[in-house]
Amino acid sequence: MELDLGREQLVVVGGSFGSLRWFDQELPPGSVVLVEEPDVIRRRGLERLAAELPMIARLVPAEYQTGFDADALLAREPGLAAARLVLPGLEYAVGAAARLADRLGLPGAGVAAADVFSDKHRMRLLADATGLANPAYELVDDPARAAEFARAHGGRCVLKPTRRSGSLGVQLVTDPAEIAARWAASATPPEPAEATERGLPTGVLVEELLVGSEHSVELLVAEGGTIFANVTDKRIAGGRYPVETGHTVPSALPETQRRALRDAAVRLAEAAGFRSGMLHSEWILVDGVPTLVECAARMPGDMITALVSIAYEVDFVEAYLRVLRGERPTPPARPTGAAAVEFLVAPPGRVTAVEGRRDALRVPGVLDVQVEAKVGDHVPELLSSAHRSGHLLAWGATPAEAESAARKAAGAIRITAG
Repeated sequence: MELDLGREQLVVVGGSFGSLRWFDQELPPGSVVLVEEPDVIRRRGLERLAAELPMIARLVPAEYQTGFDADALLAREPGLAAARLVLPGLEYAVGAAARLADRLGLPGAGVAAADVFSDKHRMRLLADATGLANPAYELVDDPARAAEFARAHGGRCVLKPTRRSGSLGVQLVTDPAEIAARWAASATPPEPAEATERGLPTGVLVEELLVGSEHSVELLVAEGGTIFANVTDKRIAGGRYPVETGHTVPSALPETQRRALRDAAVRLAEAAGFRSGMLHSEWILVDGVPTLVECAARMPGDMITALVSIAYEVDFVEAYLRVLRGERPTPPARPTGAAAVEFLVAPPGRVTAVEGRRDALRVPGVLDVQVEAKVGDHVPELLSSAHRSGHLLAWGATPAEAESAARKAAGAIRITAG
């Protein structure tokens, strides 16, 4: 990354182990101040991790996932006032990062947009007000009302928490009689490793179950104007939990449908008053109409930034950081190739064998093979993206070639569990 960052110029609010290690490969030593929840620092041993990552100059404990106070943080840590840019390192930091950037007079999502995109119910209300397609939905507080909704919509529905990420707590329901038993998985989902022990308050949405192909749109927005837009094709696990199992960049859809998705994402960003940063929205094409699933005011996960960088021959994260520094980069408008990621889904149980990595690496077009499951590990049921067992990254001249290579390589990996 060529972006010139001096010491302690970048404040990252929150972060997963994976994202922090990835950033460490890209950012210069001593350039990052990491703000993290005190109990998360203690529980996850982040002081030790910070000492291992040269990019981290300081680790600052602060409560930000609920009740963030930017003035109190700056009074205690006046050195943060010298920051050149602020970004959220995970979903639960979006609101705090926007407030800190706003307080420092730096580019960011804007507090109003950050709050809308951190709450799936408020997102639905905004889409309605903007004239964008939504599924039928209702904010509910008991399973009986959710079951009534499901019966009114063909006996099927989606249950989801209003404030979680990575598909955590999202369930597809095909029998209203099951909702009472499954209610807690959405109303009080397990807290992710990055969450504070104080808990993250959430409501529950019940939504019409839509049928169609799934896609995401990645926007780069500078001072309210979209300077880059990409459409990604998504692959979703079958069954009760709609966890993402693969992505391809760019989308193989016809240009008319890609344009419709881009236009819908831009309308959503403008309606929210989103100012500067990256916006990752997810959509289902229902009879050709982009219908909103959800939207995040942060970098996407699941290797999508890497896929965009490969397909467009651009350092996508560098362009994002330049936007947050007040610049207006000019990323390529069109891709020069394609890239795909396929995630490994191991059977639940104790891992007894992991084979095939060399075979996967021999597949033409494969760029990277990461198998996280190891013999002796316990693999849980696939309830969220955190339960996947690795990934395969591949390049191709076309989306079909890239996806085929990634899926073929994934098929070569054999994880046995019992």
